[in-house]
Amino acid sequence: MVPRSAYLHVPFCRHRCGYCNFAVVAGRLDLARRYLAAIERELSWLETPRPVETLYFGGGTPTQLLPADFARLAECVLKWHPLLPGAEWTVEANPADINAEYLRLLVQLGVTRLSLGSQSFSAHKLKLLERDHAPEQIAWVVAEAQSLGLPVSLDLIFATPGETLAEWQVDLTAALALGPQHISTYELTFEKGTNFWSRRLRGELVGADEELQRAMYELAIDTLNSAGFEHYEVSNYALPGHRSRHNETYWMGNEYLAAGPGAARYLNGVRETNHRSTTTYLKRMLAGESPVAERDELSPEGRARECLVFGLRRLDGVSRHAFQEHTSFSLDELAGPKLREFVQLGLLTDDGECIKLTREGLMICDALGPALL
Repeated sequence: MVPRSAYLHVPFCRHRCGYCNFAVVAGRLDLARRYLAAIERELSWLETPRPVETLYFGGGTPTQLLPADFARLAECVLKWHPLLPGAEWTVEANPADINAEYLRLLVQLGVTRLSLGSQSFSAHKLKLLERDHAPEQIAWVVAEAQSLGLPVSLDLIFATPGETLAEWQVDLTAALALGPQHISTYELTFEKGTNFWSRRLRGELVGADEELQRAMYELAIDTLNSAGFEHYEVSNYALPGHRSRHNETYWMGNEYLAAGPGAARYLNGVRETNHRSTTTYLKRMLAGESPVAERDELSPEGRARECLVFGLRRLDGVSRHAFQEHTSFSLDELAGPKLREFVQLGLLTDDGECIKLTREGLMICDALGPALL
């Protein structure tokens, strides 16, 4: 199958937030020109343009780039990944970086979806998360984008230290009031190597307990469903017709291309990940060397198992017929006993054609994956 999706990683951030473990570099826009040259070289190795149905600029913060540099990046990427008719092009943005001129540029270039790292509408919570924007900036960006006809997705974080269920409800209500087309909600996690990890070890930060985490997750599901949002993936909610088609590429086990530091691609059953260090990536690329740091070739069974695990994250579940058509494996032969066990435990439902997570299964879906791999 020819990949019809591409991801482009832009590593620049004004500041690395305490919880972030992404491949980012803070305060180093001096590297922007070298980065653009490296991307141009990496994409040229495709040799022929690869048209795409979905294109995603993630980060980092793509909008940290100066408008002229962003335009140059877009021109290069679109040369190698021209958009097919009706394509979705998402750009991640930080509310503090966006002004009216930048939004007009995005629309003129053909961007069809803005993914805004809003995280919260509480000034206190934003400060705790080390975000550099204010709640008013989120509202302004959403209103301005919508006035230009640019659909918006909002990211929200819950279960932060000291946060109450009532405060989380305020965040959800504030997000809905802005009228976005898509909302993603993520539980705060403490990742090894981050500042928050160290602060938790020192006792400076205490995460929410499991009971509160669950209550917050269920509150998001019920609040957003009641507002007309479709809960279509574990952490994602969309108004009808506004699912993230790019992210569905991952969850459906389809192949995709990628470029940039830390970017991961999946082609012909092989996963490759570029060096996460921006400076290492630049050094290797500009010397004409491969940027790949990790390579993992999956067996046909390994591909099928991954497809099952990712597919179960979608609320639509995994269809036996579609799964066999896609992987050449029977769902029951591949993982029948384990799936039946999860059905008996009330974590999955099985109507004979489709297997889906139950509400209880949603709560612990990350724990089910290892058992199926």
